[in-house]
Amino acid sequence: MHILLIEDDRAVADFIGKGLREGQHRVEHAADGTKGLACARAGGFDAIVVDRMLPGVDGLSIIEDLRGRGDKTPVLILSALGDVDDRVKGLKAGGDDYLVKPFAFAELLARLEAIQRRQQANQFEIRLRVADLEMDLLTHRVTRGGQVLNLQPREYKLLEYMMRHAGQVVTRTMLLENVWDYHFDPQTNVIDVHISRLRQKIDRGFDAALLSTVRGAGYLLQDPDLI
Repeated sequence: MHILLIEDDRAVADFIGKGLREGQHRVEHAADGTKGLACARAGGFDAIVVDRMLPGVDGLSIIEDLRGRGDKTPVLILSALGDVDDRVKGLKAGGDDYLVKPFAFAELLARLEAIQRRQQANQFEIRLRVADLEMDLLTHRVTRGGQVLNLQPREYKLLEYMMRHAGQVVTRTMLLENVWDYHFDPQTNVIDVHISRLRQKIDRGFDAALLSTVRGAGYLLQDPDLI
């Protein structure tokens, strides 16, 4: 898994990071809430481990921001606050699980694996939706505002990936690996061409644009009402 760890306690961060890396997981560490929120918004993570009390932006605010953007990345909350009310607040903010400090690393890893399994199970949806854009995964029918959109197979696969990562910045590398099954950069404009064609089909003639280019980072599909 590619995991974002947002933890301001250096000793705790080193302890968790070491254990995850030994388990062959990739870990990116943010030492405060401001940096952690920026990293989380950039996306590309399989799970996020976030401390509840952080300098800059607190952990619950980070989760609420992500959920408001449609980001469904699994989040495990770490906190020294272990009362029932505290755990309830964390889960209601959008956290997937809540682990009270101090904890055993084995339990943290087991909880991470559990929320990742739940997310994978939830991926077997029959319909994806971003604003008034809908995709029926059984019939491959795509509509926006009730109007049927005719997509080529690669455009459909590209849109499905973007919709599953709605609210996240999707990089060229992510698209090459997951849509084209390339594990190298072919040094062509294939992504730009397909993004342009897809944008014409899902945005042209509609009041609000859903698909945008984030300069120097990648592409973003997002409900404009959540910005």
